[in-house]
Amino acid sequence: MADAYAEFYELEDIFVADAGKYGFIKLLYYTDINGFENMQTYTESKIFFDDLWDDWIEYQFYEIASGTLAAELSYDELFNSLPKIIQKEIKDKRFYFAEMAGLNNEEKD
Repeated sequence: MADAYAEFYELEDIFVADAGKYGFIKLLYYTDINGFENMQTYTESKIFFDDLWDDWIEYQFYEIASGTLAAELSYDELFNSLPKIIQKEIKDKRFYFAEMAGLNNEEKD
């Protein structure tokens, strides 16, 4: 699961790890002084996947809307305002992450 989002988390101060039979761990906000300042644990892979997806999509929407009037839109409004081809790329990316994570129950449009 952690490997699916590895390329994204290389950009952030976040580390995700598979804790084997114990679940998954997401370490957040690394600083040299304190190390990681926050930790979240997950025992259900679908909940973990959805949380990682939320992080990814939030980052993408921030990159798209930052410094524009679109920053005032909700995520749904922003998504719906994007061209259909960009919407499809986002949906395809979720499907790609789900495949990488071994969650084959995600539907591809």
